[in-house]
Amino acid sequence: SIFDPVLCELMYEWFSPIGGKVLDPFAGGSVRGIVAEEMGRRYTGIDLSETQIIANKKQSTKPRWLIGDSSEILNEISEENYDFIFTCPPYYDLEIYTDNPSDISNMDVESFDEIYKSILQKSVKKLKNNRFFAIVVSEVREPSVTGKYSTGKYRGLVRKTIDMLEGAGLEFYNDMVLFNSQHQASRVGKVYFERNRKIPSVHQNVLVFVKG
Repeated sequence: SIFDPVLCELMYEWFSPIGGKVLDPFAGGSVRGIVAEEMGRRYTGIDLSETQIIANKKQSTKPRWLIGDSSEILNEISEENYDFIFTCPPYYDLEIYTDNPSDISNMDVESFDEIYKSILQKSVKKLKNNRFFAIVVSEVREPSVTGKYSTGKYRGLVRKTIDMLEGAGLEFYNDMVLFNSQHQASRVGKVYFERNRKIPSVHQNVLVFVKG
């Protein structure tokens, strides 16, 4: 999937100063980095996948791309050095990115939560005072299925993210909704609801926190 570049423009314009340093502990694709640099921000993105980082560099060498485990690399980055944190983590195992055992998209829920919390906490320590932390997350269901339709209960990724970041000392400041494409939901929504009484998801949550 390709991250929404318009969302990037808005986040950088609204919540980061021109010339400011942006940290992304779950860098993934290139969009957040490229938009940041083109808007006069200095971006550092960390991703476990060397293949992904190589692909990012082919699109732009302006961002600072770091290959490795965020839980380790964040230990080496200076404290309170960033003006904005903007990221989008894996949604549990909804999409498996690599076969690396350190990749949290490969982990069970308890292990994911533990490492995810650690990365968020370490990222918060890199944020200057009176600065913002924005993260895009969505709810994910457990993998129970009826036929080809997911029927499991929500795993609570949005709620957990809020609790983790508040526990790290941030204040929950803004909650926005990013609408996804409606076409797939409209095509399968009636069958999905009649079988399981579940509503297809058509949005992601954009959560904004403040430090200070």
